[in-house]
Amino acid sequence: MTRKPGFLLAVVLACAAASPALAADAALIAAAKKEGTVTWYSTGIVDQFIRPAAAAFEARYGIKVVYSRANTSELSLRVINEARAGRMQADLVDGTTTTVILRSQDLVEKWIPQVDFPARYVDPEGYWVASNEYVLTPGYNTELIAKGQEPKSWEDLLAPQYKGRLAWNGTPSSSSGQGFVGLVVMERGEERARALFKELSKQNIASIKGNARQVLDQVIAGEYLVGLNIFNNHAPISRKRGAPVDWLKLEPALAVVLPMSLTKGAPHPNAGKLLFEFIVSDEGQKIMADSGELPVSPRVPPLEQDLRPDIGHFRAIYLTPNQLQSELAGWTKIYDDYFR
Repeated sequence: MTRKPGFLLAVVLACAAASPALAADAALIAAAKKEGTVTWYSTGIVDQFIRPAAAAFEARYGIKVVYSRANTSELSLRVINEARAGRMQADLVDGTTTTVILRSQDLVEKWIPQVDFPARYVDPEGYWVASNEYVLTPGYNTELIAKGQEPKSWEDLLAPQYKGRLAWNGTPSSSSGQGFVGLVVMERGEERARALFKELSKQNIASIKGNARQVLDQVIAGEYLVGLNIFNNHAPISRKRGAPVDWLKLEPALAVVLPMSLTKGAPHPNAGKLLFEFIVSDEGQKIMADSGELPVSPRVPPLEQDLRPDIGHFRAIYLTPNQLQSELAGWTKIYDDYFR
């Protein structure tokens, strides 16, 4: 059957609108290629997502990606110091509260890619778009805790067998002991939460300096039975490699997003925009999903769909980057009262 030109044009336009991977503007691509390189400061895991995403971007556009990995506070301080010295290096940054910290110093460009993500993944003021979601729950060693005997509530963690066998990240963040404290406070109120913390403090919880991934690695190694506040998607990633680990669907979980932003005064602004667009496109989100992370595009589900609260049908408390940054100091004070 012969199609009229108008019909074919409509199909092309519809396909382009439905596929963010095809949405990059030709002028932006040309300007980005002229810059030739882009620098990305990330809190992600290099081998898991950063390196595969960088490789795919380089293959598509021929633009070199220079990446540097650190935690949110380290990245924020680095950008601030570089800006003060007049030597801004980063074009694109991410981190659970990085954008909030950098915005307070007027170091974030007001620009975001056009996406059709759910509202919680897009800053209404136009300073960030989330690249992925993190869901924080306990994770446990399945060889050391028999199936059916795993903790079903926070009170179960008070059992004698867990004394000295619990751990969490000691660097203040959503994925640390402070984040766990904040979750309990938000769920139960401060008075009831403090009653639990008083008892939980008797369990001699190990505070591991580093990150939640390192905590889970020690749980896998058998050093601890339970990591109290790990990224739930890291458990199946390790389990597929043969590790004895799983995550606990204790409700509520804590859910946060990973915002991405352009830096103000970026040395390669066009390449930064193009990499930003690539990561939140369906192609970039598919790389995110294939890496085991939790993408936020409505068209790209995670590999294990029960990991995300909206698909796995479990309750979570969602925090925006601003809420997380504003609450963290208060959580840290309560944490220090019982666990420092």
